[in-house]
Amino acid sequence: ALRLVDPTSGSVRLGGVDLRDVQAEQLRHRVAIVTQDVQLFAATVRENLTLFTDGCDDQVLRDLLDNLGLGGWLAGLSQGLDTVLGGDAGLSAGQAQLLAVGRAFLRDPGLVVLDEASSRIDPATAQLVERALDRLLAGRTALVIAHRLQAVERADTVIVLEAGQIVEAGPRASLAADPTSRFAGLLRLEAAAGRGNPRSEVRT
Repeated sequence: ALRLVDPTSGSVRLGGVDLRDVQAEQLRHRVAIVTQDVQLFAATVRENLTLFTDGCDDQVLRDLLDNLGLGGWLAGLSQGLDTVLGGDAGLSAGQAQLLAVGRAFLRDPGLVVLDEASSRIDPATAQLVERALDRLLAGRTALVIAHRLQAVERADTVIVLEAGQIVEAGPRASLAADPTSRFAGLLRLEAAAGRGNPRSEVRT
């Protein structure tokens, strides 16, 4: 989606436009990625949230953090947005994910890529992250990459990959209802595994 690598055959289109016809810098301003590994900098909360971009009003940042469920955390920091991350401003994995979602909100992207975005969340913030992701994806196109099938419940279309190849694709609801589909089989495996371990994953 960010044109780090162009396809060697075929094309990748966004809104009907071949991404090779779009300048990479322009494309990257319209795409936001939220991954399981959140990069935090030895910088202030403000700088970590805005990625060092100037011009964002502090009240907008406070309101955003409050809406994401981080308002209490921010209020507990002695210097607020000016607090340097680390030490008593340390974040849990779930809080770091919420900060990453906040970064995406500030970009107001047309396309959101979620790459295992909820796979390493602590239970205390799992629901906050899911609600934040629901708000982020509302009215936007999303590409969700996941091993935990619960993460694709909001998807319209599912593509199943095996050894780097597409082995199945179709509407999520139709594939889930078809007992012969690979996706339905993976759902059954995850359900069976989950009865023994609620945090288990199905990998292909």
